[in-house]
Parts: sequence; C-alpha cells; structure tokens
Amino acid sequence: MPAPSTFDYGVVRVVPRVERGEFINAGVILYCRVRDFLAARVTLDRPRLQALSPAAEADEIERHLQALVAVCAGHPDAGPIATLPPAERFHWLVAPRSTVIQVSPVHSGLCTDPQTTLDRLFAQMVA
Repeated sequence: MPAPSTFDYGVVRVVPRVERGEFINAGVILYCRVRDFLAARVTLDRPRLQALSPAAEADEIERHLQALVAVCAGHPDAGPIATLPPAERFHWLVAPRSTVIQVSPVHSGLCTDPQTTLDRLFAQMVA
C-alpha cells in the first residue's frame, strides 16, 4: 500500500445572490502535489438553485462550473490559466472572490488515492 500523501481541497459553492450569502455546494477541487493530481467534480442542483434564486441562469452557471473542471484538467480550450503548472492552477481556482461561483477556504488531509478521496469528498459535501 502506498504511503499517504498530503492533499488540499476546496468546496465549490454557487452563490446566486452574493448579497444574501446563501450558497449551494456544487463541487470539490482537489490537489495532491506528490501524486501530481489536480481534478474537480461538479454538479448543479437546479431545484435548489431555483429555490434560492428563481432568476439565476442555471445554464450559464453550469458552463462556468464545467470551466473549473477543464482548467483543472489543463484542457487546451480552457484558456491561459489551464496552461499553468498544477499548483498555480489550484491556487488560482481557490483564490477568494465575490462572484456567483466561489470556493471555500482550503482544507488539507492525507490520502493514498487522490481520485478516491475526491469522489468521497464530493459524496460527503455535494451529493
């Protein structure tokens, strides 16, 4: 069994009305430097979004959530941020912002398999 590696993660939040501060957990971004792993899982709970903000543009929000996944993956169509090294991409993605899509403070942990850990955190925090 491989030795545990440290990882950092942030919970992706959709804040449809920033002035109210209400949010929906919509994903997790996980970075494990030792395993050269950076990935995100996202989903949008449209009924909850509708309940918080009937005027929210769900398609636009989903497009931006998928952009986070593409940046993590270093997809060529994801723009210049996606070309940065994984550590820089992670720090850019989790930087504080006051927009509709925000990320929680960064948390740390230990894992032996980053993908399994991402799936577990997604199930706990989002699903």
